[in-house]
Amino acid sequence: MTWGGVQRDEAELIDAARSGDSDAFGQLVWRYRDSVYTLAVRLVGPDLAPDVAQEALIRAWRAMPRFRGEAALGTWLHRITVNTAWTLRKRASRHDAQQLDEMLIDPSTGPERAGELAEVRAELGSAINQLSPGQRAVLVLRDVYGWSHAEVGRELGITQTTAKVRLHRARKRVRAILGETR
Repeated sequence: MTWGGVQRDEAELIDAARSGDSDAFGQLVWRYRDSVYTLAVRLVGPDLAPDVAQEALIRAWRAMPRFRGEAALGTWLHRITVNTAWTLRKRASRHDAQQLDEMLIDPSTGPERAGELAEVRAELGSAINQLSPGQRAVLVLRDVYGWSHAEVGRELGITQTTAKVRLHRARKRVRAILGETR
């Protein structure tokens, strides 16, 4: 990627951003904006996701001088996004519950199959939306993002065993909800 005609690698951008270079941070945001937004959508739904993504990136900019590089930048941004989602979700839950956005349909899918997928997506989104925030976060991080139980536990501040239990209960609850609707 070029910025102002100059190619810069990620390590250089991180060092510059840690020193307060907003252009370097802007390039990093450009690289990670889609993954931050997608995670936000999956955690809090499409209505609250823009706020979560924006707030997460603002928090990342403020915390950038303290970024130690012990984790990959993408992982660090995901952690900030998860924490931001939890905070904003709590605020939003005082007003209205937000729905989990449904995954996009592949445009090459035929119209009949697309309709079936849309229906399944809607049911799944509704089922996931009925989970507790803790179960929902574990389910999304593990099943959508493929994080290990240990990573999920560290991110959410719970033990690996607790992450496994919550995931098991979340999957069981989703199956039960889907069984009720079919």
